[in-house]
Amino acid sequence: MDYPAIVIKDRRHLVAVFPDCPGCQTQTDSGEKIAGKAREALEGWLESMLAGRDVPRPPSSKVRRPRGARVLRIEVPPLLAMRLSMIWARRAAGLTQEQLARKAKVSQQQIAKLEHPDSNPTIETLERVARALGARLHVELEEAA
Repeated sequence: MDYPAIVIKDRRHLVAVFPDCPGCQTQTDSGEKIAGKAREALEGWLESMLAGRDVPRPPSSKVRRPRGARVLRIEVPPLLAMRLSMIWARRAAGLTQEQLARKAKVSQQQIAKLEHPDSNPTIETLERVARALGARLHVELEEAA
């Protein structure tokens, strides 16, 4: 999963703005790497949304690029991407945390912890929740780019 960032040169700085994440942006001197700064900003923004029990919207597949700008796709870390996918799937199914917990045979508190950025879920719990949502958990190792 990745979110689009629009990168614009603003005099001496590069500015990255996330159209799907209101208020999420960062800037850097043109000599620094904007992708790394954008990744940090996006991760922090998504985690703060989840910690505040807000649900960010899914990333757009298409984005309008202003003249002179470029679009970077910033990857969401796997555990954070899993949390977001689970929340979106639960909401799309019209389930509350309590209803999902009953279906997955876990406590409502476990579902709440899974949706919070500070928890460390087990693969077993993730599999149970995925099955309860009619989904399949897929985990694999890939060689680093």
